[in-house]
Amino acid sequence: MYEQEYPLSSTGQAGQLAVSRVLRNTYALLAMTLAFSSVVAYMAMQARVAYPNIFVVLIGFYGLFFLTVKLRNSAWGLLSTFALTGFMGYTLGPILNLYLGLANGSEIIVSALGMTALVFFGLSAYVLTTRKDMSFLSGFITAGCLVLMGAVLVNLFFQISGLQLAISAGFVLFASVSILYQTSAIIHGGETNYIMATISLYVSIYNLFISLLQLLGVFSSDD
Repeated sequence: MYEQEYPLSSTGQAGQLAVSRVLRNTYALLAMTLAFSSVVAYMAMQARVAYPNIFVVLIGFYGLFFLTVKLRNSAWGLLSTFALTGFMGYTLGPILNLYLGLANGSEIIVSALGMTALVFFGLSAYVLTTRKDMSFLSGFITAGCLVLMGAVLVNLFFQISGLQLAISAGFVLFASVSILYQTSAIIHGGETNYIMATISLYVSIYNLFISLLQLLGVFSSDD
């Protein structure tokens, strides 16, 4: 039996075009911010800057994050995005210098970088290929964020043995789930602002890399 194929409505076509535009702009901006923060991290490494006070890091990150959220619908949002990712790159420099001071530090960094890239591209490709709706993960992300924040605060004041390892493992899982959720939100129209999508993915990649770096560092030292 002949089945007539109906063309997509103009509304459907417009929606698909909007999703494609957000996805394209997100990955383009993400690539630029990752490159920019890498340059800043390299400069911080060469300058041998010390890691900022934890309160400076928190104020700098959240201040720039909320500024970017406020400016997300204007051209100033792009400038704020680069300021945020540049600041994160600046904090990464001293961390990388610390690992380079280890006997096998360069191998740990390369391994963490490779695993981060593998996880990000693998999870992104999975969602883009299957087009599964991952909105059901929102509850897990909210609960995970609260649990991890609580664990970080406890570890900050009490320095419980083994807790840092658990926190790092938790952040690996949390970042991976966040990548799934954010990518799904883009392709299903739940996220229409590419600046917000970019900083969400950037923060997930940053947390994933730092957490893998810590885990590999611990396991390597046990050897």
